[in-house]
Amino acid sequence: MKALWIGIAVLLLAPLCAADPATHGRFDALLDEAELQFNRPAGYVDRPPASTPVLDYEHALRSEDGLLEIRLAVRPIKRLQIDYDDPHGSTPDPNHIFPLVFESLASRRAGGRHAPSNEYPPDQARAKFNADWAAAAVFDTVDAFATEYRQGLLVAIHRNRVSDAYLVFLFDDYAQARERLNAALSTLMFKPEAAKPAAAESAAEPAGEGAG
Repeated sequence: MKALWIGIAVLLLAPLCAADPATHGRFDALLDEAELQFNRPAGYVDRPPASTPVLDYEHALRSEDGLLEIRLAVRPIKRLQIDYDDPHGSTPDPNHIFPLVFESLASRRAGGRHAPSNEYPPDQARAKFNADWAAAAVFDTVDAFATEYRQGLLVAIHRNRVSDAYLVFLFDDYAQARERLNAALSTLMFKPEAAKPAAAESAAEPAGEGAG
């Protein structure tokens, strides 16, 4: 079963990471669709979006001193296409495959080598990113990632039934970039969820007894 699911994740990697050219230059609209907010860190300059064999990304920034580059990829759930032809099972729910896609992305960034990763506890995922799920992985970069930086950190965040987003932080020396990296973790996060309308008071409360 595990092998089957990993195979599904690999198949999903291409459509999930294929950037729609129409989204380039419309980053704000994509953020709105994905219920995300972009918090621009101070001291960064914009870099153009690009496609790589590992991950297409819609926005990028680089610190003015060059110590850290940030790449942002946004994937609304409704745009996800699942190619699945197992006659013995039903098509996976897009809201259930994000951990496997994350593992596949982390492995591909590391050229198939092991990329140490950890999931955030649910309360931390909510506190840091307003997310239902989040995870992070560190990796050494490969040529397919089209970067001169040697190391990276991948952060994936997910909101159920809405979207996935990926933040890729690239650097050469973690010790030098650590302070900027910690400050930049909030560059992309989900918007606070709108409060659900309260039920009508008459429906929520039992009818009172008549006055005597």
